[in-house]
Amino acid sequence: MKSSFFKLFAKLNIPEKLSLLKQLDFFLLINAVIIVAFGILNIYTSTYNSSGTYFSNRQIEGLIGSIIVCIFLVFIDYKSIMRYSEILYWIVIIVLIATLKSRPINGAHSWFLGMEPAEFAKISLTLILVRKIDVMEGKVNNLKNFLILAFYTLIPFALIYKQPNLGMSIICLCISLGILFIADFNLKVILGFFAALIPACAIVVKCGLLKSYQLARITSLLTPDSAINSATAQADSLYQLKQSLTAIGSGGIFGKGFLGSNFASNGFIPEIHTDFIFASVGEEWGLVGAAFLFILYFIFLYRIIKIAKTTRDLSGRLICVGIFASFIFSIFQNVGMTIKLMPVSGITLPFMSYGVSSLLANFILLSLVLNVQLRKDAYHFN
Repeated sequence: MKSSFFKLFAKLNIPEKLSLLKQLDFFLLINAVIIVAFGILNIYTSTYNSSGTYFSNRQIEGLIGSIIVCIFLVFIDYKSIMRYSEILYWIVIIVLIATLKSRPINGAHSWFLGMEPAEFAKISLTLILVRKIDVMEGKVNNLKNFLILAFYTLIPFALIYKQPNLGMSIICLCISLGILFIADFNLKVILGFFAALIPACAIVVKCGLLKSYQLARITSLLTPDSAINSATAQADSLYQLKQSLTAIGSGGIFGKGFLGSNFASNGFIPEIHTDFIFASVGEEWGLVGAAFLFILYFIFLYRIIKIAKTTRDLSGRLICVGIFASFIFSIFQNVGMTIKLMPVSGITLPFMSYGVSSLLANFILLSLVLNVQLRKDAYHFN
């Protein structure tokens, strides 16, 4: 019995795996945790009047669970994870289909068994695309290979768009384009894709494929600031935008201080603890607080790109770039929509916004980056 136990222990090679922790980029992990902690402060201040500590406590629980999952996944070689990418991908697709049959919440079929499957589509899509490119030996400019990659991209895109969740579906495209770009896909095709977006968008609007509230979110960008008032704020997106701009503007340079907000803490901005968390940052912490957050994000994104550049393995590089594309678009879109640079969408601010699904998915993405970082020179174990 003892002999069998020691054989199992030797096979697991736990001491060698634990030694990997010494090489782990803890700075990147701690950077993410600091962003989450800052987010929890803002979640608390924006919900304590209505819900007490419920949302902040849930986010703390989510953080603890996400870190545990992150550390656990770091021990599994990403090459081994990629072998199951096909299974993981189709599981997520099945769940996304089931989500469309679920009871709508706030008019969208985005939730299934208390989770938001679209968040995990970012993970499965990244892994399946990298796996397929690996099998294709990097020959992404072959028409057959390109159509295969497009097929795997368009399925989650269509299902998430159908929920409807336009913002998250666009993230799927960003992940795919980022991976294809680094995989040395023909740049003319990528530029042609963006050039085709303009007439494609016009057709979508003309044919009525966008819902009325989605169209209102886009046209709100064209609405002059002076016109965003109570008369035009009947649409939720315009009302949120008006309140967000007012809250951020009232924060000034140094903000009103923790728990000193008016708009953020008194329910004037719908969904402020999720989609509009940056409005809370702007009001309570001002320009200084926003700059602090941007510095944290810059460091976070810079280290991901640094890991991508230093890894010797193409698959590892593609994973990092796909994840980078997901994060940078989410950050730009979420912050942009709160200050009227981008249309309002349901994209959360990574690590800042409330949401256990979002938090867990982001830490899983982070674990894949750390996984690549640990094995950027050679594979320690399989």
